[in-house]
Amino acid sequence: MDSFSTLIRTASHEQHVEAETSTFMSDLLGGRLGVDAYARYTEQLWFVYEALESGATRLASDPVAGPFIRPELLRLPSLERDLAHLRGPDWRTGLRALPATRAYAERVAGCVRDWPAGYVAHHYTRYLGDLSGGQIIRDKAEKTWGFTKKGDGVRFYVFEEIGNPAAFKRSYRELLDAVPVDDLEKQRIVSECKRAFALNTDVFRALGEEFPLSA
Repeated sequence: MDSFSTLIRTASHEQHVEAETSTFMSDLLGGRLGVDAYARYTEQLWFVYEALESGATRLASDPVAGPFIRPELLRLPSLERDLAHLRGPDWRTGLRALPATRAYAERVAGCVRDWPAGYVAHHYTRYLGDLSGGQIIRDKAEKTWGFTKKGDGVRFYVFEEIGNPAAFKRSYRELLDAVPVDDLEKQRIVSECKRAFALNTDVFRALGEEFPLSA
């Protein structure tokens, strides 16, 4: 019988691929969009991670979500440094969530508030993605727009407190495998993972409409 972490990965594979191969992300990683599109994407990430992290402390003692609350994962301070670099010191004044981003952030916030197991689904899809595919984005951003290697502009993707990402991901999957919920709740977590990828794809779709390649 497959482990729970394997079940999550395989069950959400289709949605994962759809998110990764969205037109916006393909154009961004292909160097066909300007730095403004990258900055706009980074702004949207801020709303999602604000929802993920602003309420995380209240889940620290929760038996299901608590083990996943790891300070070395927190991204909001790095995101804010990146935005200051990309948009200037007054970056907050122009911060605007797309409707799709607002829906995504509201879903995450609702899980923080009412459903710790659902929060785990969003935590998994975001942070393990940052440690994996996010490194491709960092590399492309450095090469395409000339950011200093692992410096301002791409700090979101740099996990300075995680010395061995592969080992960390293994330990994270062990936490998933040990999550103290029954099989029905595990199925709900898997469904929420799929929903998380779909919400993320909606954001990419909206960004693609804002930054059409023909513009």
